[in-house]
Amino acid sequence: MKKIIIILVCILLCSCSNNTEKTSTKDYVYSSDPILESAMLENKFVIIDVRTKEEYNTGHIKDAINIPYDEIAEKINISKNINIFVYCRSGNRSSIAFKTLSDMGYKVYDLGAFNDIKLEKE
Repeated sequence: MKKIIIILVCILLCSCSNNTEKTSTKDYVYSSDPILESAMLENKFVIIDVRTKEEYNTGHIKDAINIPYDEIAEKINISKNINIFVYCRSGNRSSIAFKTLSDMGYKVYDLGAFNDIKLEKE
């Protein structure tokens, strides 16, 4: 099921939201999954890189924030109405972060491994 989520199929052509969320869908690819597509179209999402700060600094998904997976329970400060996408280097730490956030009541999706994600990187 997780692997289906990371299959990204289309380029979002326009940004229709005036939402003030930090992340913009303008340059993002979105999934054929209707929940993910809806979250991205409405700008109701945040992407969290759960790798170490050093890994994050070597490159990350555009506009992703960095909260290491082993600190996520203590440092998460996001509305539970926002969809959260997590990723790491290989998918192991993101699966731990996924479980932690799910158990806390967040709507979270595991994007898996950084190099497999077809989103703009910086």
